Amino acid sequence: MTEGAHHHRPTLKQKNKPFKSKHATKGALKEVAKGRTQRQSPKAKPSASTAAAQLRTNRRNNAKQVQLKKRQSLVSATRIFSGIDGAPRIVAIVPLTEDVKAHDVSERLAQSIDGTLEEDPATGLQKLRADRFKTSLQFIPLAYRQMYAALDACKVADYVVFVLSPNVEVDQWGDTLLRTLQAQGLPEVVTVVSSDEPMDPKEKPGIVKSLLSFIQYFVPSQSRVYDMHHGADTLNAIRALCEGKPSDVKWREGRSYILAEKVDWADGMLSVTGVVRGAHLSANRLIHLPNFGDFQVAKVMSAPLPRHSKSGKGDTMEVEPQLLAEPDESSADSLVSSNDPDDMENEQTWPTEEEMQGANNGHDAAEKIPDAKVGTTPKTVRKIPKGMSEYQAAWIIDESDEEGEDGEDEDGEANGGEVEMEEMEEEEMVELHPEDTEMETDGKRSVAFQDLDEEEEERQLQSWRNRKREEEDDAAFPDEIDTPLDVPARTRFQRYRGLRSFRTSPWDPYENLPRDYARIFQFEDFKRTERAVKRRAEEEAGVEPGTRVTVYIKDVPKEAAQVFPGRPFIVFSLLQHEHKKTVLNFTVQRNTEYDGSVRSKDPLILCVGPRRFRVNPVYSQHLRGGGKGANNVHKFERYLRHGTTSVATIYGPVVYGKQPCTLLREMEDPQAPELVAMGSFLHPDTTRIIAKRIILTGHPFKIHKKTATIRYMFFNPEDVEYFKPIQLHTKYGRTGHIKESLGTHGYYKAHFDGPINQMDTVCMSLYKRVYPKWSELWREGEAPSFASHGDDDAMEE
Repeated sequence: MTEGAHHHRPTLKQKNKPFKSKHATKGALKEVAKGRTQRQSPKAKPSASTAAAQLRTNRRNNAKQVQLKKRQSLVSATRIFSGIDGAPRIVAIVPLTEDVKAHDVSERLAQSIDGTLEEDPATGLQKLRADRFKTSLQFIPLAYRQMYAALDACKVADYVVFVLSPNVEVDQWGDTLLRTLQAQGLPEVVTVVSSDEPMDPKEKPGIVKSLLSFIQYFVPSQSRVYDMHHGADTLNAIRALCEGKPSDVKWREGRSYILAEKVDWADGMLSVTGVVRGAHLSANRLIHLPNFGDFQVAKVMSAPLPRHSKSGKGDTMEVEPQLLAEPDESSADSLVSSNDPDDMENEQTWPTEEEMQGANNGHDAAEKIPDAKVGTTPKTVRKIPKGMSEYQAAWIIDESDEEGEDGEDEDGEANGGEVEMEEMEEEEMVELHPEDTEMETDGKRSVAFQDLDEEEEERQLQSWRNRKREEEDDAAFPDEIDTPLDVPARTRFQRYRGLRSFRTSPWDPYENLPRDYARIFQFEDFKRTERAVKRRAEEEAGVEPGTRVTVYIKDVPKEAAQVFPGRPFIVFSLLQHEHKKTVLNFTVQRNTEYDGSVRSKDPLILCVGPRRFRVNPVYSQHLRGGGKGANNVHKFERYLRHGTTSVATIYGPVVYGKQPCTLLREMEDPQAPELVAMGSFLHPDTTRIIAKRIILTGHPFKIHKKTATIRYMFFNPEDVEYFKPIQLHTKYGRTGHIKESLGTHGYYKAHFDGPINQMDTVCMSLYKRVYPKWSELWREGEAPSFASHGDDDAMEE
């Protein structure tokens, strides 16, 4: 009998649970769904709890309620435009190329419904009454290459008509305008193509498809492009303007604004006539005029249009204006925007005996003549040798300047000699009258252009070329600087401090604040204040939107009453406290199409809401989720870089809501700025600490396990002792501290938490708090500033 092979019993074999494919992972389910979301079918069998709601009668009632709600929202949104005295729909016509004209588009739209355009020569506005659609349109025909007029027109418009050309592509200016309007917030958009001659029927489909693809990149909601040479397209375009519901621009909610139809000025009182749009207009709130600032309202009067008589003879009947609103002295906003700090409330110390003995008892101070105000200093007439140019004369020092220094030491003979020399040179001297550096051009004041000398021109050119190299170096070696040889480090960096942990180490936000912080306002709870302000604005009675009124604004300069055709004159009502100055923080991202260097404190134009400012923003890191961290300390950024979100900080007036903002850089053509960055308002946190970091680096000279001799970080033993308490770190992740100073050349011995490499670099991080710059109201037509006023401060290490 042969012995068989040995086998284990079947009961000892392990049987694993078979994989059930119907229970897939979450990732597999998402892959299969491909973005689709699960929605319960209306035909699915309802559960017991919702059986009653799914009955046929209830479903019909629910659908009817949804339909009624949509219809009511449409009626409420378009109610302002209906009726005989309904407000006109504001349509801004923006040409994006040079060969198209906004007036041609408005005329073709009027011809499609056999209407007549009524143009106001003073403002350039065109009004079209569309009886076929029981409404009226008010066109704002804009000129090509007028950036700020287009931005202002789109702020108050219900519709924006972009005019494209079938022959000319949109250039860099048009691309920048579209990106700026996209960041600012666009209302409903209608795109048309216009040209002098109709398009070739064979080429038309390809051209229209290309233009639609282009405009959908900026406005994805666009579904077609209307041809102004095609009758049906023109009629459909004006139907979209007359029957559609204007989309809401988020930042305009809760604000009232007026597109001026008539502007007058008399004795400092500016009267603006137009239709109130947006929210209720309150006489207690301030009015913002672009380019001129904020002003108070004197009164609001009604300005109804003349009534046509029922006899049909064409007679009109004037309607007397009535007083609609006046400001209440107890609740009206004041024009005080900043505090007046009182230095006597600061911490006082008793003067020493030396200071009391050295005091002049106020005699000199009382007799001292105060400085003259800016612009009131009289102009002097200088005498220069005959034939000398004005440039050469600028280097001659006036004798009166040196008279106070040397005049007392000269004797009478020297004075007599001077008199004789003056008499001899009288005939050879001519009077030089200082000429104004300003000249009048086209009724506007501009600065006369002066060429720079070759050395200055070469210096500015090299400075501009070096900016790109500096930005690349800062990206490769962030915050690293060399310790100066001629100045002790304890003196050069005496304003800096060391932090054990950048995120958790305590930092008092009210420590050593500058004087500017005494001028600004701080909110105890900004969110609560914002909610209260908006609630009071809704409850406060005012002039209803859709009412044609005349707003009288007091203490307005005469220049503000100038109206130019093609440039809309708009006014915006501000909310309560929006005139007060505080610290403003904006989250911004760089424009992907802008390749220039953007450094902290570079002069830019900030457009936020209805206002524009000239700012020098300070950039800092933006934490994920917008948090503050344990100590609310954020790292200062020397440059605004691509692909990252940074926080721009300035001093400016209060802003409510997540208002969009854009940063523009002025160029030689004032109407063609470059879009640098765009973003939105974050918060007015005055306790947000922006800390500039510098890193002092040293080289390991000798290494023995965890101890090393470091050189080239300091150059004298006093600096080593001064910075001894601050922690060290290396680029390879080691941490340590200074043990003792070695020699007289700044060498020191350091101990680390582990062995360090000879190729490692020893670093010491120091921090200093930086503060923002004050913003100024930007005025259109001012000479642009190309130099960076804050280069020295921004890059000061």
